[in-house]
Amino acid sequence: MRIRIGSRGSALARWQAEHVHGRLRALGHEVEIAIITTTGDRIQDRRLETVGGKGAFLKEIEEALLAREVDLAVHSLKDVPTELPAGLHLVAMLERADPRDVLLSSGPGLRALPAGARIGTTSLRRRAQVLALRPDLAVEDLRGNVDTRIRKLREGLFDAILLARAGLVRLGREGEATEVLEPDLLLPAPGQGAIALECRTDDAATAAAVEPLHHGPTARAVGAERAFLAALHGGCNVPLGAHAIASGGALWLRGLVAREDGSAVVRGEARGTEPATVGRSLADDLLARGAGELLRP
Repeated sequence: MRIRIGSRGSALARWQAEHVHGRLRALGHEVEIAIITTTGDRIQDRRLETVGGKGAFLKEIEEALLAREVDLAVHSLKDVPTELPAGLHLVAMLERADPRDVLLSSGPGLRALPAGARIGTTSLRRRAQVLALRPDLAVEDLRGNVDTRIRKLREGLFDAILLARAGLVRLGREGEATEVLEPDLLLPAPGQGAIALECRTDDAATAAAVEPLHHGPTARAVGAERAFLAALHGGCNVPLGAHAIASGGALWLRGLVAREDGSAVVRGEARGTEPATVGRSLADDLLARGAGELLRP
């Protein structure tokens, strides 16, 4: 069948779309890619939460899906809100890449950076965790695609920047990372490293076509993370992290909610077998221990 993929135009988004394109072609489908510019791509001079949050990277693509201009959207799952527009659903999760964050600097790791060093990131989650660990650092806003962020580091505008390792690996630039940050040090965003496929709920043919790309263990792990996110009504305006590991039928989920300046962090973990139950259980635990205070504007 013929499948039209909608994608953002960044190098990473194109890589993800081309990856799905290649896998669907190998299954015998006729596939084309349409590049769509989103609000998040157009507006680069403001913090993300002021222009619609991470959903700003999806809005125009989802509108194209609903208008039947494209059949399939390829997303970085961490950018996908837990509530989708009516008429759309996530139909497949590709096998997850490394979900960890990395630090890029001129040499020092996170703990060895000098006091006052300028760290670039737009993520409130990263900001809060870095400041909880190193309140002596200066965390400053840095938006743009991977190339733009690394260029600003090399130009000396920052002493270090934080990125997702999965994106660097996909772009063949993982060798530029100074330090890989373990989840014990910096908990990833819910869904980080996973690619999600979205289509219309009435498009059974496209859903069936992409079903062979679905990876069950990844879906279970990110399902727990997103259930945790949904239970806390979190988005990009909340410093919140979550990481789950699926092993057989078991799930282990770690999560945190923090104050943006890192002055308070509530952490916890939950285990179980059902993703939704594990995610809600951890959210309830954190709320019972004061996370609700940190979630208030």
